[in-house]
Amino acid sequence: MPFDFKKEYRDLYQPKTKPSIVTVPPMRFLAVQGKGDPNEPGGAYQKALELLYGMAYTLKMSYKTDHAIPGFFQYVVPPLEGFWWQDGVAGVDYADKAGFCWVSVIRVPDFIGRADYEWAVSAATAKKKLDFSPVELLEIDEGLCVQSMHVGPYDSEPATVAAMHEFAAAQGYEEDFSDLRRHHEIYLSDPRKADPAKMKTVIRHPIRRA
Repeated sequence: MPFDFKKEYRDLYQPKTKPSIVTVPPMRFLAVQGKGDPNEPGGAYQKALELLYGMAYTLKMSYKTDHAIPGFFQYVVPPLEGFWWQDGVAGVDYADKAGFCWVSVIRVPDFIGRADYEWAVSAATAKKKLDFSPVELLEIDEGLCVQSMHVGPYDSEPATVAAMHEFAAAQGYEEDFSDLRRHHEIYLSDPRKADPAKMKTVIRHPIRRA
């Protein structure tokens, strides 16, 4: 069966609704950076997702082409993730969606290298007739974080975030937001199809010892 990151790394993708402390290892991602309201129809965020998924599936299906990736094994494309911030704000202000800056990402296996990424840009561009040059290949090392499973609509996340911060403080930690450490979400539900009250989103925040 194809390798499924969500099943193999349950501590990272299936945390409980009670907050927990986790050390996240370095990972490799396809990424697109942008700014603006993610709900804007046809906006930058929606276009970024089209590029990300186009690249992700080009790499996943590479074994059916003449591009051989050393160490390749079949896998399930991991869930969409996002790092979010606003200039001058610690964490995020959910009321100011137009002010969001974001890096949308999809994880790729470690066997995906620079040459494979460049091949996928070329292959996806030829097939989809879109410009895939905004997609980057990034290594992200989150390190020490507090995380929790949020169940419900995105706009109700502040209650989960508050519980995370309270838990972290009780364990002797404090927030550690910076230009390299952001509010992080992992989307386990499709908002186009799911009941908003039942949507599952992993929320992760960077922390350090107080």
